Amino acid sequence: MSQKKRILLIEDEEDIAALIKLQAELSGYKLHVEVDGINGFRAVERERPDLVLLDIMLPGQNGYDVCRKIKSHAELKNIPIIILSAREEEIDVVLGLELGADDYIPKPFSPKVLMSKVKAVLRRAREVEKAPKVIPFGEFTLDIDRYILKKNDKQITITLSEFGILKRLLANRGKVLTRNQLLDDIHNDDAFIVDRNIDVHIAALRKKLGPNFGWIDTVRGVGYRFQESLESEKETANL
Repeated sequence: MSQKKRILLIEDEEDIAALIKLQAELSGYKLHVEVDGINGFRAVERERPDLVLLDIMLPGQNGYDVCRKIKSHAELKNIPIIILSAREEEIDVVLGLELGADDYIPKPFSPKVLMSKVKAVLRRAREVEKAPKVIPFGEFTLDIDRYILKKNDKQITITLSEFGILKRLLANRGKVLTRNQLLDDIHNDDAFIVDRNIDVHIAALRKKLGPNFGWIDTVRGVGYRFQESLESEKETANL
């Protein structure tokens, strides 16, 4: 029997924590609750959970600072984080994602929908850990070692910057990545680099992947997401 995945919830609202804990246990997870940012981070260090659910407005230390500390810690940075917050302004969402959160879910939310997000993030984390040398998607393959993109057996010309962006999107399928996050994958062959250059590279990638290729999804005001398929995009829209 496989061991239950361990979730750490850092949330100071007792009613919300109780609802999430109940739904998590019904979904087959083991969930531990901390009610402030300082003890929450200590619990991450101590317990090394499989995933962290993180509120923003916390006593002691806010969720953004906790997220930053986790993602800057060499031994903790690969632990997935889902931010839960009543703050849903665009700037708040972008900040959370740029700090390394895997998803940002505004309150109020359905506990069942939250668990579906948890399942998806844990699945993506397993896929990233496997780190394949060749990444297949549809009729395409991306060869990581040789910097080659192919459609079936035909090689497609791709720049280093386009390669880096596509690799990052594929490694984070279903996750929204901001332009600044994707800038990390832009190489120095670009003479002048700003975040809007990402839009140009994305447009070039879409053109090379073909007019019927609709898996690179624009998330208005935030960035881009690579969908598993058009069907998964419809399912996400229906949540």
